[in-house]
Amino acid sequence: MSDLPLLSQAQMRRIEPYFPLSHGVPRVDDRLIVSGIVFVLRNGLRWRDAPKEYGPHKTIYNRFIRWSRLGVFNRIFAELAAECGEPEQLMIDATHLKAHRTAASLLKKGMFPRRIGRTKGGLNSKLHAVCDGHGRPLIMLLSEGQMSDYKGAARMIEAFPKAKTLLADKGYDADWFREALAERKIKTCIPSRANRKVPIAHDRKLYQKRHKIENMFGRLKDWRRIHTRYDRCAHTFFSSICIAAAVIFWL
Repeated sequence: MSDLPLLSQAQMRRIEPYFPLSHGVPRVDDRLIVSGIVFVLRNGLRWRDAPKEYGPHKTIYNRFIRWSRLGVFNRIFAELAAECGEPEQLMIDATHLKAHRTAASLLKKGMFPRRIGRTKGGLNSKLHAVCDGHGRPLIMLLSEGQMSDYKGAARMIEAFPKAKTLLADKGYDADWFREALAERKIKTCIPSRANRKVPIAHDRKLYQKRHKIENMFGRLKDWRRIHTRYDRCAHTFFSSICIAAAVIFWL
């Protein structure tokens, strides 16, 4: 077991308050099971291929699915991200996540949409994210691949924390978005679209810092089950993203 990664005791103390209470028979050690979930997601394994040292693979899978449905991992990410306080800068962007053939059915079955859409690059999902000036994600949204950047921003803007400035690429150059940020007293650093009749100046030196959100997406995609979507259900896939973001940036 010494060769396999484990979450530290300090990391577990930060996330244990958000775990559901155990009822009846004591459950398998949370530290082992959560570490097994992280190992599978990071390495892109099938659940049955999880190392036996983490516990029964069925237990690891069932715990992940059950807690995903309860929103446990989403809550862990949101609470850890909220601990950073009010950031000085915000950055917003989006990236595509390829849907594997096991998840790429467009047929809607059940109550919830799968958040998979068709684009020129095939079937994929789109991850919209807002991060702080250090490139740490604060807000994330999963949508169909064909959703435009500014529509994703419209769904997240109510959750924006207070900040002085927001950096974004020209895909977010819309008057309504600039006005909505101005109402929140957030200055914009967004290049103008090529078809804008009167270009709006932006701070080019400040804009160079926007690479940090691109780096953030790159680090998330280092986890193989994030880079390629294998999960058919949107809530389980988004839980995987929340786990990755929490472990990489907040633990």
